[in-house]
Amino acid sequence: MDKIENISENNEELDALEAHLAGTLRPVKPSRDLIVRLRGRLRMPQRSEIIIRLRDWRSLFLAFGGVMSALLVLITVARALYYLFGRREG
Repeated sequence: MDKIENISENNEELDALEAHLAGTLRPVKPSRDLIVRLRGRLRMPQRSEIIIRLRDWRSLFLAFGGVMSALLVLITVARALYYLFGRREG
């Protein structure tokens, strides 16, 4: 019973805190200049740009090879650590 009373007291404190913050914190509307700057920075490339980048098969192949090489190195290191430290426990 003590836990239930303690939880209800904590909930009451949280409700009071939320009510106080709801009265204190007001939403702020960003300036139009800020919105324009952010839209300029967060630009989605056009469909044609994406297609051109995907057609550049050399860079795509290089990126894929790099990811696969990193994955193989990670697996090799994990297996080496397992065989070095895992066998001692068994």
